[in-house]
Order: sequence, then C-alpha cells, then structure tokens
Amino acid sequence: MVYGILVHMPITRSAKKALRQEKTRKVRNTVRKDAYKKAVTGVRKLISAKKVDEAVTALAAAMKALDKAAKTHVIEKNKASRLKSRLAQLISKSTKASS
Repeated sequence: MVYGILVHMPITRSAKKALRQEKTRKVRNTVRKDAYKKAVTGVRKLISAKKVDEAVTALAAAMKALDKAAKTHVIEKNKASRLKSRLAQLISKSTKASS
C-alpha cells in the first residue's frame, strides 16, 4: 500500500504490455497537453500586452497545437474548437480597439 492506495503490479504478459503502453501514452499526451496550454497562454499574454501582430502569428501556432491535441484525443474536438474560437474573438476585439 502506498499512501492508502493499493498498487497492483501486472502479472500476465498482456497486462505488463498494457502498463508499458499506458506509460508511453501518458508521456506523449502530457507533451501535447503542455504544448497547447503554453500556446494558448502565450496568445493571451500577447493580447493583454497589446502586441496584436505577434498575437496573430502566435494564434496560428496555438491553433496547430490545439488541432494536434484534438486529433490525438488528448482533448475533445469541441474543446479545441471552443478555445480556437475564443482566441480568435479576443484578437478580433483587440484589433478593433487598436484601430
């Protein structure tokens, strides 16, 4: 028992392989998740700093990261769409305010 939680080690060959696959996928998913979160926060920071031109180029990278995360089922497709839409709205509002 570790901290009151039972930890089971796999016994069969298939369970051992499943554990290996799970670890590999967890690392891959964490990398994708961190990438899209960093991209989204980067766009938001640029918008708040009134750097609209840089935010537009960062938006493309953020959309790419969101699409990859959705394609590999790290996040839901609708969540990716929602985040992309909200970022685009923020940029749209900031360009109207600056001009």
